[in-house]
Order: sequence, then structure tokens, then C-alpha cells
Amino acid sequence: MPQLTLPTTQVRTSYLTGETEAATQEGLSTAWVEAAAADFTSFVEGRRTVRELWGVPVTELWFVDGTEYLGTVLIRHRLSPALARAGGHIGYHVVPGQRRRGHATQMLAQALAVCQQLGLGEVLVTCPVDNLASRRVIEANGGAPARIVDGEAHYWLPTSKQDT
Repeated sequence: MPQLTLPTTQVRTSYLTGETEAATQEGLSTAWVEAAAADFTSFVEGRRTVRELWGVPVTELWFVDGTEYLGTVLIRHRLSPALARAGGHIGYHVVPGQRRRGHATQMLAQALAVCQQLGLGEVLVTCPVDNLASRRVIEANGGAPARIVDGEAHYWLPTSKQDT
């Protein structure tokens, strides 16, 4: 069963393949993937620690099934004003070859449990208002639409299961 884990060298091949495919599909440079491949052990070590990104502490987790890398979750431990507008506490992506299989829904559910362990009672998750797939993932995890800001749909999600 796939699970969120700290970055690991055990998924080297599938990570590099998946992230190269994602960057190419999105029209982004693959130079960072090539640099990661050159010293993957050091790359992974750097990703396993809480890093400062967007002016806040961030935990990176990979969604893996054995040696198969499926995607990444970034958990931002607090919000900056910019993240409160777009980005929120949790960002995630599934590599192209693994999409439309329910992985994003599982990733977000597992990320909510990690957020609870970090002491976050509820988290903000945002996505472009026209990204219906992401909106379904958020809503499947208990997100209720809160508002739309500059084309970003905002959802607040509890990090613990609510009795219904």
C-alpha cells in the first residue's frame, strides 16, 4: 500500500523518471533533476530535513509504493501572507504516469495526519479554481470551499477525522 515517507534513495530510478516527465509535461527545465541524479544520496539527505521555503519551515514527503515513487507532498508548518493567498499549508503533485488512480486523495489524507502530528488543527489547501481534479481531492478529504482569491479556491480542512 502506498504511503508518505521521508525522501529515500530506494526510489531513485522512478523518482528521476517521474520528475523528469512532470517537468517536461509542464514545460519546465529538467536541469534540477539532472543535478539531483548526479548525487542522489546528497539530494535525498537535503530533502529529508525541515527546510525553509517561502519564508516558512517545510517538510517534504514522498508518496511511495515499494520502490515506486508516485508523488510529493510539501507541508508548510505555518502560513505567510503569500501562502495565505495561494499555496496554503499543503502542496502535492502526482507524477504523470501515476495520475487518475486515487493517489492524490490518499496523499492528502496521509498529509493531514502528519499536519495533526505537527500540531496543526486545521490547514488551508488551495488550488486554481478551474482545477476540478484537485478540488475533488480536497473535498474528498473533508475540505469545504471557503472562498476564491485571485483565481485560487481556498479550502480549510480539519487534520483529525470528524464524527459525522
